Amino acid sequence: GSKDGSIQEVNVSPCPTQPCQLHKGTSYSINVTFSSKIESQGSQAKVYGEMLHVDIPFPIPEPDGCKSGIQCPIQKGHSYSYLNKLPVKSEYPSIKLIVKWVLVDDQDQMLFCWKIPVQITS
Repeated sequence: GSKDGSIQEVNVSPCPTQPCQLHKGTSYSINVTFSSKIESQGSQAKVYGEMLHVDIPFPIPEPDGCKSGIQCPIQKGHSYSYLNKLPVKSEYPSIKLIVKWVLVDDQDQMLFCWKIPVQITS
């Protein structure tokens, strides 16, 4: 559903197999390479845990894409490497769910959106 950008590569590390085993108290590296179809002054990440078709907001330490490896302002036709961390808090329940990661431009349109199945474990 990304209309303002296209993903070239998504890397979640460490995640050798899917669903990703996310261990509580651990932080995971997110690296998304994408190209922009628009110009934008900034970008914001929105992360959700998707359970039973409901999106539950998932707080991340740095939602500002311009502080996450992206050189802003974003230029049309350029490629960017978005880098962030996904911290898995120890108080999270041990469940299977889908992580949905969205990056929006300054018009609140999607630069990218991707989903990955995960299993939160102790």
